[in-house]
Amino acid sequence: MKIDYKGFTLVFIALSLSFSVYGQEKNKETKKRPNFLFVLVDDQSPFDLQVYDPKSKLETPVISKLASEGTVIEAAHHMGSMNGAVCTPSRHMIMTGRTLWHLPPSAEFQKNTAPHELDKQTIGAVFNRAGYNTMRTCKKGNSYPGANEQFTVVHDAVKRGGTEETGSAWHSKQVLEYLGDREKVKEENPFFIYFGFSHPHDTRDGTPELLAKYGAVNHTDKNSLPPANGKQPELQDNYLEAHPFFHGHPELRDEERVSGVWKNRDEQTVRNELGREYACSENIDIQLGKVLKKLEAMGELDNTYIVYTSDHGMSIGRHGLMGKQNLYEHTWRVPMIIKGPGVPSGKRAEGNIYLMDILPTLCDLAGIETPNTVEAKSFKPVLEGKKETVREVMYGVYSGGTKPRYALSEKRRLEID
Repeated sequence: MKIDYKGFTLVFIALSLSFSVYGQEKNKETKKRPNFLFVLVDDQSPFDLQVYDPKSKLETPVISKLASEGTVIEAAHHMGSMNGAVCTPSRHMIMTGRTLWHLPPSAEFQKNTAPHELDKQTIGAVFNRAGYNTMRTCKKGNSYPGANEQFTVVHDAVKRGGTEETGSAWHSKQVLEYLGDREKVKEENPFFIYFGFSHPHDTRDGTPELLAKYGAVNHTDKNSLPPANGKQPELQDNYLEAHPFFHGHPELRDEERVSGVWKNRDEQTVRNELGREYACSENIDIQLGKVLKKLEAMGELDNTYIVYTSDHGMSIGRHGLMGKQNLYEHTWRVPMIIKGPGVPSGKRAEGNIYLMDILPTLCDLAGIETPNTVEAKSFKPVLEGKKETVREVMYGVYSGGTKPRYALSEKRRLEID
């Protein structure tokens, strides 16, 4: 019998190619899409963290580990505000990827919450359309209601107390329960979790054990000073007893009516308030640790992008100020740490990014189309090491008082001391 080896070889090659293509398609189908855990804290200066200031007394081992395993952006800013509630436009910019001056009316007029065309182009809606399961927990108020409601699962509440139910642990509980529910039904769709906290925004009522660690008390008597305590954080190098010139916003709540501080800027008051701030921030670190541990147990941690940031910074005694209505670096600048698939570990990059750049960057990392309403820039090239910055010049503005103020940072950040 004569065997056609030539024909046999051709059939074998054809079958091999067929199986090869099938295998590639199968791998393509089974490759998991990345998850996202977006962590937003309320009123935290980057200089509170040892990641940005090694001299800081605040202990946040989870955040520090996140930084060592991911990339730290040195120059991340919130752009500014047109009113005293700085967090409101800041959160609008995060959600929409648009500049300060091109936001829905609710950014400036908080009671104007009528539906807006941009609502459907915000983070929750964009990721829903891309096939993600979306969940949100954060504070209520001073936010962007039209964007918040786009998430499929929403558990929002103001939690600024010192107990499990009234403080930051409540927010982590919502995320842990959501992840537990995914496990039960063996959910395969990727998730986007907006993990927001109500702290360390005042009133900074920390847990009793953490307040004791930082030598702080929840002072309530306007007619006396909080007790001095050697465990309290030291004053910052740029601490002042009073701001040296008129700052443009008289009778501002943050400067005159914060419980436990009021108009006082003496050393005892400021060090006690820093202790309260640190107690709340360390608790956030603890709660974040719980969620990351859960993701690791589920086998999801390595496939999850984690973004840690704040809506803006905070003064607490720096330059004689207490609030967020200024453009000093401790307030205009925000922490920004990213860890996830393909993100270099132990890297620090200048970035020159705004919070509004988050939306296009998340879309880039997820491989989904960025809405054409976005005005911001993706900083994925910075994370990939292709660029050191995404813009040469940065502008900041605060116009909520009697006279507008502006800041300019050219090429590298401008330290305003």
